[in-house]
Amino acid sequence: MADPTLLETGSSTPVAPPENPVKSKSPTQIALERLRKDKIAIICAVVVLFFVLLAVFADVITAVTHTDPSTLHQDLVDEYGFPTVNPSAAHPFGLEPRLGRDLFARWVEGSRPSLIVATSAAVISTVIGTAMGLLAGFLGGRIDRAISWLIDLMLSMPLILFVFAIVPVVQARFPSDDATVSKVRLWSLVAIFAIFGWTGLGRLVRAQVLSLREREFVQAARAIGVPTHQILFRELLPNLTGQIIVFLSLAVPSYIASEAGLSYLGIGLTEPTPSWGRTINSALTYYQTYPIYFWQPALAILVLVLALNLLGDAIRDAFDPTTRR
Repeated sequence: MADPTLLETGSSTPVAPPENPVKSKSPTQIALERLRKDKIAIICAVVVLFFVLLAVFADVITAVTHTDPSTLHQDLVDEYGFPTVNPSAAHPFGLEPRLGRDLFARWVEGSRPSLIVATSAAVISTVIGTAMGLLAGFLGGRIDRAISWLIDLMLSMPLILFVFAIVPVVQARFPSDDATVSKVRLWSLVAIFAIFGWTGLGRLVRAQVLSLREREFVQAARAIGVPTHQILFRELLPNLTGQIIVFLSLAVPSYIASEAGLSYLGIGLTEPTPSWGRTINSALTYYQTYPIYFWQPALAILVLVLALNLLGDAIRDAFDPTTRR
């Protein structure tokens, strides 16, 4: 019997298979390779990692530096409320006017609630938006109309007014001590951000699923009787990974800025929880005479949100095959 390689090539010399065959790469692998080559994305990822580690090890950092966010040093504050000592090894960022609390400890501890609120709300809203979009796009009919109507309703409701109305009602149902009130407000913000934040992703996923459900691989799965939940999570969901990661990466900085803004307005976190937004609110009174009080949390928010936004843009471009960075 003739060698198939001779029949295909028409030559008497056998053709050897390639030594290093080209391996196909998934869209996620291609995106990760593009991210590794993006210097801006790497720098932003390092900045984000720094703040994450700062929040995770906040207690360790304050213990090593022998600082505490709650201890009052009123003996180091003059009769006008201004610190009598400059930033030093004992107090790296100086002291808070009037109360004399260590600003470095409050800056470190203030990173934790911001990241907890932003990360928790982003993850929850991503899960809700993905689930709603999958159901609306794949099932269609009444379910699609009901979810689309719910999205339109949520988009028509102003977030700030909703926070002003709901947070005091929820807070009234719990004990009025400072620690409980602060925790209630923190998780109330997480819930409100998650409830209002999933709508954009829900619309995006729905539109993608409406297109994907007519593809051959989905029709074949339905024809052979594959259960609906397997089609949703094994066939459709992997094709939505890029959109979901991009939404998650852009939602976190948005929620960090929103938490800081609400705390600045006085409807966010309260004492004794340190918060960058609350610190900015308190620092405005002393801005002209003690500007370091204001710029510590303001620069932290600016750098973190900028890094997250640039990283989100890089992730979006990496998962978009039509772009070249």
